[in-house]
Amino acid sequence: MKIAVECKSPLLQKSLEIFLSSHLSSLKQCDIVVRDFKALDDDRTFYISKDSGSDLIKPFSKSALILALEKRYETLSPQPKEAFNSFTDGTADFSILEKRIDILTQEYKENILKAVRAFYEE
Repeated sequence: MKIAVECKSPLLQKSLEIFLSSHLSSLKQCDIVVRDFKALDDDRTFYISKDSGSDLIKPFSKSALILALEKRYETLSPQPKEAFNSFTDGTADFSILEKRIDILTQEYKENILKAVRAFYEE
């Protein structure tokens, strides 16, 4: 999945670039364009806003962003079910799910530690 970021808000632009650093691409070569404004002429637009009609509502977490982008990517380029259900020797390949769980667990752990540190530093 190749993603371009085009935002009017410099803070959101930089945050998205950090969150999506491994997926960034140029505007011409990308699959999805993440924007904080509506662009009706581009089907690849992934709209982030506080509005209920957006693809992702602010505020959001990195994991929520990634999951929403992956869901959008699946709708843009439908792939055969075999690509998602990899079976080898009759067992399912759960490596993608395991990575996702690891990322979510790590993010959750970091948030808990931040909260505990902030509580004891006050």
